[in-house]
This record gives sequence, C-alpha cells and structure tokens, in this order.
Amino acid sequence: MYVALFNALPFVGFGFLDNLIMIIAGDYIDATIGTLLGISTMAAAALGNTISDLAGIGSAWYVEWAAEKIGVTAPPLTPTQMETPGARYSANAGRAIGVVFGCILGMFPLLFITCGKNQESKKEENAKPPDVVDVKKA
Repeated sequence: MYVALFNALPFVGFGFLDNLIMIIAGDYIDATIGTLLGISTMAAAALGNTISDLAGIGSAWYVEWAAEKIGVTAPPLTPTQMETPGARYSANAGRAIGVVFGCILGMFPLLFITCGKNQESKKEENAKPPDVVDVKKA
C-alpha cells in the first residue's frame, strides 16, 4: 500500500498541472490564435497539450520536491524487493490512480470558462432542427 501511495503522490501533481495548463492554454489559443488563423478547437487543444507537455518536463522536479516536503519518503524496501511483481504492480497502480485523480482535479478551470462567440454559434447551429422537405411538393 505504501509503495502505491509513494508512487501516486507525484503523479497527482503531474496530472493536475498537465490538465490545468492544457485547458488554460488550449482555451486561450482557441479564443485568440485559433480564431485568427481559423484552426479547429481540437487543433487548439493539441497546441495546448504541447505547451502542457513542455511545462511538465520542467515541473517534474518541483512536483517530486513538493512530495518530499510533505513527508513522502521512499518505502523501506531493498532493490530486490522493489523488483518483485507485487511491488511493481503496486507502483504502477499508484501511478495510474494518481495521474487520473490529478487530471480530474486539474479540470477545475472548466468551472470558470465561458463559451465565446465561436462556441455559441456552434451551439445555435447544432440546436436548429433539420430542414423539413415536403415530399409531395418536390
């Protein structure tokens, strides 16, 4: 259990920062450069993800440092014990759970993002009923 927790905490931080930066950067790109260049929302999201990945490279050390500061220390296992299937499974499960939890927490900017003109016009277009064709007159 401690192996999973030790591996989960840094990944909570990584998932949080990754989603937070991706959402903010993607939304900004979509609202500014995306509108100017006419790129899709998915292209803006991909560019936001690229920025987030670059930030993740630089922030990995800080996330691990913060985990150590709150008292998370390596489990008292030998290198041989860490290579056992149970320890590897626990470490990977902790990482997976940590990154999922962090990504969910990192979605909080979505609570504050409002739809811009571009999204509103897309919503209106999708809300219109399809044109009805009268077969008898055609």
